[in-house]
Amino acid sequence: QVQLVESGGGSVQAGGSLRLSCAASASTFSSYCMAWFRQVPGKEREGVAVIDSDDSTSYADSVKGRFTISKDNAKKALYLQMNSLKPEDTAMYYCAADYTPWEPCELVTDFGYWGQGTQVTVSS
Repeated sequence: QVQLVESGGGSVQAGGSLRLSCAASASTFSSYCMAWFRQVPGKEREGVAVIDSDDSTSYADSVKGRFTISKDNAKKALYLQMNSLKPEDTAMYYCAADYTPWEPCELVTDFGYWGQGTQVTVSS
């Protein structure tokens, strides 16, 4: 069982920055496929960024060049640095994890573990 706890959300003006963190309890954290998703009420959940065990990354087109996903295996922590925030980035952001080393680590991966979410609000 993997527990994920997000933090770092908040309210910021457009053009500002926030850094989200996700603390994981997985004993083999370094081997997991990790990702950030976001969801607005009434809309489908959207994959934002994913990072594989080899630190390869992939991003949604809507955040490329503005967001950076990273992790610290020693701290068992996942991060999302969000710069040049826009009002349309407003959403609940979720950390996700899955252990599937035999499959590609992608935004379409069927993640089995989820955090409770942290709210990000960007005002214009």
